[in-house]
Amino acid sequence: MLDLVQLRSFVTVQQMGSFTFAAERLGLGQSTVSQHIGKLEAALGRQLLARDTHKVVLTPDGEALLGHARTLLSIEGQVQALFTAQRLRGTLRLGVSEDLVTSRLPLVLEDFVRSHPSVDLELTVALSGVLYQMQDNGELDLVLAKRRLGDRRGRLVYREPLVWLARDPEHVLSLAALPLIAFPAPSVTRSIALEVLERHRMPWRIVCTCGSLSGLTAAARAGMGVLVQPQSMSPSGLKEIPSGRLPPLEDVEFVLIPSKGADRALVSALSEDILTKVRGLR
Repeated sequence: MLDLVQLRSFVTVQQMGSFTFAAERLGLGQSTVSQHIGKLEAALGRQLLARDTHKVVLTPDGEALLGHARTLLSIEGQVQALFTAQRLRGTLRLGVSEDLVTSRLPLVLEDFVRSHPSVDLELTVALSGVLYQMQDNGELDLVLAKRRLGDRRGRLVYREPLVWLARDPEHVLSLAALPLIAFPAPSVTRSIALEVLERHRMPWRIVCTCGSLSGLTAAARAGMGVLVQPQSMSPSGLKEIPSGRLPPLEDVEFVLIPSKGADRALVSALSEDILTKVRGLR
């Protein structure tokens, strides 16, 4: 019989890419998590994880086990929900800004769905400004998005500095007008970047507009121009332009905003999960 506690440690190590981060997330000691993995590998007679100097990755046998492990943990969540007196039910419409959905938020949502199998989570990914409009129209129950400093809307999750990014900073800085890669309006990061360049009277031009972060990242990796992103969400293949070469950008804040009339129990449960786990992952 496979041990569900050991499987949970295995899945969490895979998600976090680190025994240390997995232990913090599970509220266990790192040695305990290592023991769980060791016992699981001994029970199966296979090595599941490969460790190098940077991170922990799955072996082919670990890849083969991962889907089954998630299924077993999902079944466990369904059984627990079946015998919980006040289990959550219903539909929750969540709106998430484009930046966050490519970070570690999927790990939080995966845990929530597994823990609340009777809840149908409908996810909408869009620009923060679009999400606010949808919420005003009654199309979303909860929004996790960016706001500018001084905006009082929502409950603060965390604050993050914005940075200028480019494949080749020296090349883009040598051009007569700074080439910008940006989300279309309404975009918080776009507004902040344009305002600071105008304030410092720096010439600029938009060379790529795309509503998808993957599209913007592809353009930046192709060397087309400069991309503005929260620092912790900087895509690989891009370099942060050193301080002093371009005007400093203001921070942004990520916030949770519940909608009036939404199911309070559902909104509260997911909000607390996001507040606790997203902060814990930082």
